[in-house]
Formats: sequence, structure tokens, C-alpha cells
Amino acid sequence: MSKFMEWIDARFPATKMWEDHLSKYYAPKNFNVLYFFGSLALLVLVNQILTGIWLTMSFEPSAEGAFASVEYIMRDVEYGWILRYLHSTGASAFFVVVYLHMFRGILYGSYQKPRELVWIFGMMIYLALMAEAFMGYLLPWGQMSYWGAQVIISLFGAIPVIGADLTQWIRGDYLISGITLNRFFALHVIALPIVILGLVVLHILALHEVGSNNPLGVDIKKNKDEAGVPLDGIPFHPYYTVKDIVGVVVFLFVFCAIVFFFPEMGGYFLEKPNFEPANAFKTPDHIAPVWYFTPYYAILRAVPDKLLGVIAMGAAIAVLFVLPWLDRSPVKSMRYKGWMSKVALILFCISFVILGVLGVLSPTPERTLVSRICTFIYFAYFILMPFYTKLEKTKVVPERVDG
Repeated sequence: MSKFMEWIDARFPATKMWEDHLSKYYAPKNFNVLYFFGSLALLVLVNQILTGIWLTMSFEPSAEGAFASVEYIMRDVEYGWILRYLHSTGASAFFVVVYLHMFRGILYGSYQKPRELVWIFGMMIYLALMAEAFMGYLLPWGQMSYWGAQVIISLFGAIPVIGADLTQWIRGDYLISGITLNRFFALHVIALPIVILGLVVLHILALHEVGSNNPLGVDIKKNKDEAGVPLDGIPFHPYYTVKDIVGVVVFLFVFCAIVFFFPEMGGYFLEKPNFEPANAFKTPDHIAPVWYFTPYYAILRAVPDKLLGVIAMGAAIAVLFVLPWLDRSPVKSMRYKGWMSKVALILFCISFVILGVLGVLSPTPERTLVSRICTFIYFAYFILMPFYTKLEKTKVVPERVDG
């Protein structure tokens, strides 16, 4: 075996990659459960790719056959139903773990120097993931798929001068048709997965170049032994690979319970109108995107002007990219920041959840008012961050990891 590995290493850096990224990559020894979600995101990505490959073998990307082919997968393909539910549930699970992964990054300041590129690559993954989910959402060719895509694509029409042409270019037709479905299929199964995989590699490479953050925000590279090994670090393998298995097992218990018993999740994962074939002449009673887009949809509806609403929705995502330069705090972790940062984060999280709930519901004057208040809190969190992070009094960060 050693001679075989010598032959491989002379032609490909297999051992070097193993050591650099696993056995000799030293991570802080105080990771907690919030650090499970990065590896879980990778697990769900693998699930989506594998189940997606098998689904494409029986899916017909045409307006005439898409809905029928999904029914064929569910009823006639051997184990097709479980493949479809693994994929549809996996889409929601992907956003659950990514949102929690992002929350952990914000909580512990994992976007601060020198990890700005790690955060930027992560946000690019998030943006590509949203595009991937949107493209895939049209493919079942159900009522909500069709009309949800109609609403989202029509938003580009609000852009001055080029809006109408851009909308037609995205659709590939004067209305959503089989051409739209076919190009979305190509983007969903080929182009965007390649982009996501490339960004994941860049995200991991950037992380391993600067090192992982930890709940205390302590830089473990400052304290090393004679061999250059961080005193407060432990090899990622076998310690965290084994620890991650625990998180994977717990996640799979929950994930499989949903797949087998609650795959529709009360209409939040698979909407009831999507079990009807797309009909351009029949509008659903209430059109809303799938749950992971609803916070931004609520921001869109909170602004009365269509163009300003589109700008606000885009800005809500774009502002996340500049987060590393908005935080002026001398400390990373929320444990050592002042009360203003803690209150701001709590209000931000509450407003984001409320916006997500309101985005699912049909609008009323009262709900619109709450949406506007939550939208104000959402943007205030970022706009005021340079001021309250610089003004507040912070606690002293320890020199070493204490556990």
C-alpha cells in the first residue's frame, strides 16, 4: 500500500492534500454544535447532486411532458417517490443548514479580518444556491411553479429601459413556456451545479488558508509550539471528522423522518397547488414563493413602488456581501461585544423570521405595516453597524482557548 501511495504521490499530491486539509489541518479545540452545519451543507449538496442525477433520467423537460414525468417518477419508477422526496426535502434542508451556518458566522464574527474572502465565497454560494433553487422550482410544471416563476421573472420588468427586453430574454419567449422550462432545466442540472461546486472548493481553500474561527474569536495561530503546531488546535481528522458523524446521524434521523412522514411539511416544502398541472388561464388564490425566499419577498411587498421594491429586495441580499467592512468592532465573537451588538442581532433575527412568515401569508394592511417595520429593522442592523460596533464597550478577549 505504501508503494502504491508513493506511485500516486509522484503523480498527484494525494497525501499532501490529505495532510493539508484533514490530518494536519489544525482547528480550534473548542468547536461547538453550531460548527456542524458546514459539513451538513456539504452532505446535503451531495444528496442533491446524486438524487438529481437519478431524477433527470426519467424527467422530460418540456411543457407537454414535465408534469406527467414527475407523476411517472412518483408512481411508476422503482423507488422514484423516495428519490423525488429526498430531492425536494433536500432543497429545504439545504437552506436550513445554510441559514444556520450563516448565523454562526455572524454570531462569532467569522467574516472579520482575515476571513473576508471566506465570507464572500460563502455569500456567492448562497446566491448561486438561490438561483439553483429558483430554476429547479419551475421544473415540476405545477400551478405554483408556473405562477411563482411568472411573478419573480416579471420583477425584472421594473428595471428602467432594459426591463421588458431582459424579462423576455430570461423567459426566452413572450410568456413562460416550454422554452423557459428547457433553459431552466439546463441551468439547474449543468451550469449552476458546476458553479456551486467550484465556489465550495474556493470557500474551503480560503478557509484552510487563514484557519477556522472559533466561539471565542481567538486566533490559535498566535500560540504555537516548537514544531509550529497551534497549542490550542487539534487535527481536523480524526477529531472533528468523528465529531461530525454525530451531527450527521442526528441530522439524518430528522431528515429521514420528514422524507418518510412529512415530505410536504404542511405545504411549505411542496405546495398543494403544485400537485395541479400548470395552467396559464387559472391563477392560484395566493401566489407565494417557497419558504426560503419569503423574507425577501416580504421586503419586496413592503415597498409600495415596484421598482423600489425590487431594489430593496436586491439590496437585502447585496448588503450581506459588505458585512466584513461594516463591523468595526475590535473583537470577533458576540460573547465579547457590547449590549448594542447583542440587541441588534436579536432584533435582526426576529425581524428576518417574521418577514419569512409574512412572505407566506396573503397581504393585509396590518401585515404590510409589520413587514415595513421588520424591513426597517433588517436594514438598520447593517446601516448602523459601523456606529454601534465602534462606540460600544467590549470585553477583554482571552489570549488562549480555555476549553
